[in-house]
Amino acid sequence: MISTQLPQPRPGPRPERPRHRDADRPPHTPLRPHWACRSCGQPWPCATARLLLTAEYDAERHALSIYLAGLMYEAMRDLYHLNPHDGPSPRRMFDRFVAWGPYRRAVPGPPP
Repeated sequence: MISTQLPQPRPGPRPERPRHRDADRPPHTPLRPHWACRSCGQPWPCATARLLLTAEYDAERHALSIYLAGLMYEAMRDLYHLNPHDGPSPRRMFDRFVAWGPYRRAVPGPPP
């Protein structure tokens, strides 16, 4: 039996990207704790945020994957806290945050 609790992980990155701003619209950044886009209301990262993030991280594609993985962790924490019994599946969260990124691979299907 473990007599001590493991330390809680520190918070992940702050969701402040993409940094592109339009003068008349809110940025395409996530609105926490629901993780909806501030600008269009779609689940974040919305299509526009994905395009802007891809352009912003064009020279550092690996950094985009790291950033998205950190935000996925933060989103999972928030969304499971809001609804612990019926939150999104880890697979769905991975597809939403990380799988569209620069280093995606085809997911192998079940064995024949």
